[in-house]
Amino acid sequence: MSVVKGKVALVTGGASGIGLEFARELLKNGLKGVVLVDVNPILGQKAVTELRKEFAPEKVLFHQADVTDKELLEGGFKLAVQRFNHLDIVINNAGILNDKIWEKEVAININSVVVGSLLAVDEYLPQFCDGDESYLVNIASIVGLDPFICVPIYSGTKSFIIGFSRALGAEPHYQRTKVKVLTICPGVTDTPLISEMSGRNLGPDYEAVLADEVKPLKTQPPEYVAKGLIDVLNKGTSGSVWLVEGKEPAVEIDFPHRDQRHKK
Repeated sequence: MSVVKGKVALVTGGASGIGLEFARELLKNGLKGVVLVDVNPILGQKAVTELRKEFAPEKVLFHQADVTDKELLEGGFKLAVQRFNHLDIVINNAGILNDKIWEKEVAININSVVVGSLLAVDEYLPQFCDGDESYLVNIASIVGLDPFICVPIYSGTKSFIIGFSRALGAEPHYQRTKVKVLTICPGVTDTPLISEMSGRNLGPDYEAVLADEVKPLKTQPPEYVAKGLIDVLNKGTSGSVWLVEGKEPAVEIDFPHRDQRHKK
């Protein structure tokens, strides 16, 4: 049986793209309710209308928030608990790709993920989950595994998410909180993040290598990443990192300890 059934989720960046598909796939698998957190109220209301029509009005809520504002972000957590009485799954999905405004990129892709993760692991999930364990899912990228040289800062933010989530999901933390911390690294996915990538580099020298890096890669619709989420929630151990690329099933990434590398 899916671990999703009867649970309540919060998804940042949930008004469009991968975040919206996460919410849809969770609801298809028996989710009790979801709070979509997003800075864009127009897309947010559109997403709520769409999901309520497909599922049920009482299952979907929207909370407008800039995820870099801790108080606003926490408002989404509070809304989930107030309306659904529990919170079991938190997905830190909000992110931007724009190395030209790298301070904002770091604030969204790193700072807000840290804040959202600590709210989830240290406060809301252990206290308000319905069951013996709960789930924090942080969304990284294939560029966190193999950096894109055309967007070095964005690549660095996604590498941070992987390292941070692996540490936060380690066994001592899991035993302390009973929160499984999972990381998903989507491949190139058909969203505005990729289609509008041109012009968001540090300069022409970086732009020049963009096509060579991105064009050979297989793209996938966001629905495939959402299907991978369900597999990861059902199969993943805390601290694990998963690749969802090229319309293929989710695959766990192995990170050998440095001691093993010395033995080769």
